[in-house]
Amino acid sequence: MATRLTERFDQALAYTSALHRTQLRKGGDVPYVGHLLSVAGLVIEAGGSETEAIAGLLHDAAEDQGGESTLDEIRTRFGSEVADIVEECSDTMVTPKPPWRQRKEDYIAEVGKASDSAVLVSMADKLDNARALLRDLRRIGPSLWERFSTADPQDHLWYYQQLLEIYRRRSSSWLVDELARVLQDLGEEIGPPVAATV
Repeated sequence: MATRLTERFDQALAYTSALHRTQLRKGGDVPYVGHLLSVAGLVIEAGGSETEAIAGLLHDAAEDQGGESTLDEIRTRFGSEVADIVEECSDTMVTPKPPWRQRKEDYIAEVGKASDSAVLVSMADKLDNARALLRDLRRIGPSLWERFSTADPQDHLWYYQQLLEIYRRRSSSWLVDELARVLQDLGEEIGPPVAATV
């Protein structure tokens, strides 16, 4: 059954655009809202509901733009179901953010027990991010990793591969297969871990 979008989705689009208007993707000048539109688009293409598509638009809103107060506003404007998915898809709402590895380990643990809706949005998010990593690595090379709080590409590969294993257990969506293909290409671009010198 095709996803039906209503004025509620239009309102979420406008809210998302206003909330993230000044935000750019890491290390570039691409408006961050492009990522949010891509995630919502992937959710829709994967058969997600309007509620899940709205959560795709808003999945980073609380994490990046105001924490609990933004989550409360999302709950008021778009309902508890959307807010719950957004909360499950946030790796932290604490400022300052905890260290990278701790946040990612916590997120991996949370996704394993998240709702099916949150898993769908998470898969769409990580697929769009992994595609961007692969594209930018091919375009600008290893300097890409300097954008992140951890500059070791093996850390990023580990994170996505851990999530892929959870997605494989939780979903039969084509998003899983697509993410696996992107991560295989990403792993080939990165190459094997550099052996530590003694």
